[in-house]
Amino acid sequence: MAAKQLLIYNAHIVDARTDKKGAILVKNGKIHSMPSSTELKKLLADPSIPAFDAKELTLLPSFIDMHAHFRDPGQTQKEDIVSGCHAAAAGGFGTLVLMPNTSPVVSSQKEALANNQKAEETGLAHVIQSVSITSRFDGKTISHLDQLKKTQVPLITEDGHEVTDSSVMLAAMKTAAKKGLIVSCHSEDPFLAQAARPLRKAALELLKKNNGHPSAKDKKEAAAYLKEADSLLAAAEDAATYRNIRLAELAGCHIHLCHVSTEESLKAVISAKKRGVNVTCEVTPHHIGLSSKGENIFNIVNPPLRSQADRNFLIQALKKGDADVIATDHAPHTMQDKAEGSPGFSGLETAFAVCNTTLVKENGFTLKQLSALMSAKPAELLGLKKRGLIAPGFEADMTLVDPDKTWTVRGKDFASRGKFTPLEEKKLTGRIEATFLAGKLVFQREF
Repeated sequence: MAAKQLLIYNAHIVDARTDKKGAILVKNGKIHSMPSSTELKKLLADPSIPAFDAKELTLLPSFIDMHAHFRDPGQTQKEDIVSGCHAAAAGGFGTLVLMPNTSPVVSSQKEALANNQKAEETGLAHVIQSVSITSRFDGKTISHLDQLKKTQVPLITEDGHEVTDSSVMLAAMKTAAKKGLIVSCHSEDPFLAQAARPLRKAALELLKKNNGHPSAKDKKEAAAYLKEADSLLAAAEDAATYRNIRLAELAGCHIHLCHVSTEESLKAVISAKKRGVNVTCEVTPHHIGLSSKGENIFNIVNPPLRSQADRNFLIQALKKGDADVIATDHAPHTMQDKAEGSPGFSGLETAFAVCNTTLVKENGFTLKQLSALMSAKPAELLGLKKRGLIAPGFEADMTLVDPDKTWTVRGKDFASRGKFTPLEEKKLTGRIEATFLAGKLVFQREF
């Protein structure tokens, strides 16, 4: 339910366009005005208007995540819509695009809208459920795409299941171009990825030895297997990226590349943009905040954590605007799943802190730049015309952050059901203190 009225004052207001001290007046869930000091005094004197003292902390537009997994339906032991929305609120996110790799796979507008409605009922976050490119990931059936409406399902994706038949992918992209849908690609050649799986499995078996306390020799051998697997997966990403960009160029559709992680793939994006291809891409917090560790099976993710050189290239691409948005690829698993080598981990509740630490504190980004990457640009790509900025007429989805607060990551404290994080016990700078959805306080930390 939207807040009828709320006054947020004593705030440092930052978005992609703004950086100033001030106040926000919310009416009926929308930002009504940014009152002057004279107007603020009158508003504070009015007992009928609820007031929230921001205590000079930074007020940002809530983040918009173009890539998250809530596992609902079918794998709700890992996450569901409710727990995912709680995690989103705790992480400062107001809107999230959910991947369709559920059980069953989300392959219709009706199924997508059902998940959207589940999220609305929580009152914690908005979700936009994406739909699979091929029906139930069967790799061939695309007739369901004809029924999709851009205003309700703006994005289609096969998520981690590459459409291997290029003629099918091209046909789907042509349909997407006609309907104005974004084709979001987890670019990974499935045959190269398949070749990497036994290497990961061999590494896992070595790391399980002696009740999870392998010898130095076993660790070294496991690291070698993982390094070889990661090399294959880098080639898998690059090869599929080239193919998908070329098909999108032929189809004339908007292609969005998920979690770009290699220098070569990003160079392909940059090259395609220069020749006029409608291509955008996302980078994850973990691919800019971490580099490959080699021997830790719990840190397995698709695409893998990459080299320091790849990491540095991604950071500079974000700074130059060559990479478009930051998206979490929040992929929660149970601890048993992680012990068995399932790729991915929870990321919503650490995303801002990782980006603030890595980009703002260590690499000279401004908070305005970070807000553009996490809020304004995703809103623009998704056609969310009244989200992503703090301005009159916009949705009052905002998050209050302390950009200088250092804290220690502990997965047990996550609202998400997925408690594993590769950042366990790591100190990060930048903490979410409160989150507002339509002007309603949906998360608050004691501060």
